[in-house]
Amino acid sequence: MRAVAWLPVAAGTGVAVALGVYGRFHEPPATVDLAGLLPPLTAKVWLATVAVLLAVLQLLSALAIYGRLGGLDAPPWTAAAHRWSGRLAFVLSLPVAVHCLYALGLRADDSRVLVHSLCGCLFYGAFVTKMLTLGRPAGDGPGWALPAAGGVVFTALTGAWLTSAWWFFTR
Repeated sequence: MRAVAWLPVAAGTGVAVALGVYGRFHEPPATVDLAGLLPPLTAKVWLATVAVLLAVLQLLSALAIYGRLGGLDAPPWTAAAHRWSGRLAFVLSLPVAVHCLYALGLRADDSRVLVHSLCGCLFYGAFVTKMLTLGRPAGDGPGWALPAAGGVVFTALTGAWLTSAWWFFTR
């Protein structure tokens, strides 16, 4: 494998670290209103929940594209559904991330909050890695790189959701 195949991983790592450093050292303001319609926490919980549901659709469509659903052939619209559900999930995650980083920062005073913060940073770093891996020629890296990056994106988003929205719904 050529060294250039690691450039997406390096870029994604840089994004994750930069977000973490910003979140850790940025001094959050006293209050921030997310949308003006719902309390910020409620809006974030619902945006994140829809993003995770779209991520489940991403997982199922990726499994279908790779032929991992018990021999079932993927319908012709599967690739488009995969792309658009991913785009929408990413867009819905942005106001949540901006509010988390800007208004709250990366905190380590509670283990749940620390795990949430790290999963959020990992999500965006893995997303960058996945997007940069998409444009690579097939011979530039291992065949497992794209599914692995997608798996990390899914896992990080799920971890961030479990430590925030799920926690909110169940407490």
